[in-house]
Amino acid sequence: MPFDQYHEPPDELSQETRTFARMCLSLIEEAEAIDWYEQRMSLEKDNDAKAIMHNAQLEEFKHFAMDLEFLLRQKPDWRKVCKRVLFTTGDIVEAGEEAEEEVDLS
Repeated sequence: MPFDQYHEPPDELSQETRTFARMCLSLIEEAEAIDWYEQRMSLEKDNDAKAIMHNAQLEEFKHFAMDLEFLLRQKPDWRKVCKRVLFTTGDIVEAGEEAEEEVDLS
């Protein structure tokens, strides 16, 4: 895979921005791995193989969560939005819209 994660010249970006970009890419990679396991498990006939894949997918969930938490600690507004949307009940889009309005007002 080519090293083209930056949209701006890397040498002009701060260390903090480069770290943030790496963690965003890591989050994407973990989401892809979760998806790959989900697809494989949906087709796998062997229960032992499926159990191993499920176990591996749980590891990817953990990595995804850790990456996300790191990113949320870097961006307070992002955390505010996520707190209003994640682990809630009701309409997801409505919660997102309300969260966005709250952040825009602050």
